[in-house]
Amino acid sequence: MKIIIAPDSFKENLTSLEVATCIEKGIRKVLPRARCIKIPMADGGEGTVQSLVDATHGRIYKKQVTGPLGNQVTAHYGMLGDKRTAVIEMAEASGLPLVPRPQRNPLRTTTFGTGQLIIDALDRGAKTIIIGLGGSATVDGGSGLAQALGVKFLAADGKIIACKGSGGMLEKIARIDAKSLDPRIRKTRFVIASDVTNPLCGPKGAAAVFGPQKGATPVMVKKLDANLKHFSDLIQRDLKKRVRDMPGAGAAGGLGAGLVAFTGAKMKRGIDLVVNITGLTRHIRGADLVITGEGRVDFQTAFGKTPAGVAKAAKKFGVPCIAIGGSLADDARGVFAHGISGLESAAARDMDLAEAIRESRKHLEYAGERVIRLLLIGRNMARKR
Repeated sequence: MKIIIAPDSFKENLTSLEVATCIEKGIRKVLPRARCIKIPMADGGEGTVQSLVDATHGRIYKKQVTGPLGNQVTAHYGMLGDKRTAVIEMAEASGLPLVPRPQRNPLRTTTFGTGQLIIDALDRGAKTIIIGLGGSATVDGGSGLAQALGVKFLAADGKIIACKGSGGMLEKIARIDAKSLDPRIRKTRFVIASDVTNPLCGPKGAAAVFGPQKGATPVMVKKLDANLKHFSDLIQRDLKKRVRDMPGAGAAGGLGAGLVAFTGAKMKRGIDLVVNITGLTRHIRGADLVITGEGRVDFQTAFGKTPAGVAKAAKKFGVPCIAIGGSLADDARGVFAHGISGLESAAARDMDLAEAIRESRKHLEYAGERVIRLLLIGRNMARKR
């Protein structure tokens, strides 16, 4: 029996590969000779770098960069097995968890460190750079990133603005000078991994929708939105690019807009990108079963999350797909209408989160075993008909 094991990571617990390995152990208790193929998956958010590095036998690099508040932080990014494709999660350098709750203020935070990761990847020979935009602490429109790539922002007096790009700094910009942009940028392919479709500005824009979770008060939201509008006007005037109303421009506090404006990046759904890079569809061909999963399966799992993307790929070949969740929400059954054939919970009884995390490897192994035993019961019943 050929079984594809393609789960997402269990956030703050196990990587995708670790989850797949645990499930495989359970399968082999019942089918020791099964052909199990483990494919670490992600949807463009947290865990994408590790999943793609594991899937392609790549390498993780670490780099000291400027964090959201201007302090130095250690950030990680991946180089895939081809040694030409880098994968960066912007949250590594510019993410909300790097900012203590009392200090969260998107008028001050910057994406400069994410730009530094891009430069480091270019120094290591990257020709394609994939950037995941989840979990940002910023609403700077990508201005900090642009500075790290060599772009200069000039004030009304013609002087270069020295401070790092931030949501509050944008109003000081009178002109964008991109002449010093690193020349390698134009020779590099940039891909944004994001499912966010929000525009840059307005009631559905970066400031209004995502600003409050980053510490913005209602007054700050109005200020940030006005500053992003000003910045988009300058981008249109000086770079001849329209980004304000572009779907996805508002992702990561406007970093979506900044990447398009300064690097020419193209946007793709995170799960579609990962499915393509891992060659998941090729592996599924001829399989008998696909097992996927994530930390919590609920109705939202059906929309752009890893299990839905894996199930979609499996459906093309008529292969049943079962999802194992660290837990299952009451509305999880809604995923059945979106290609997932069955559900199993890693937690077979009530337990607190600490125990679930502590014993997660064992629970996943047992869940993998239960899935296969139930599958074989169904197969035997079908034969008797």
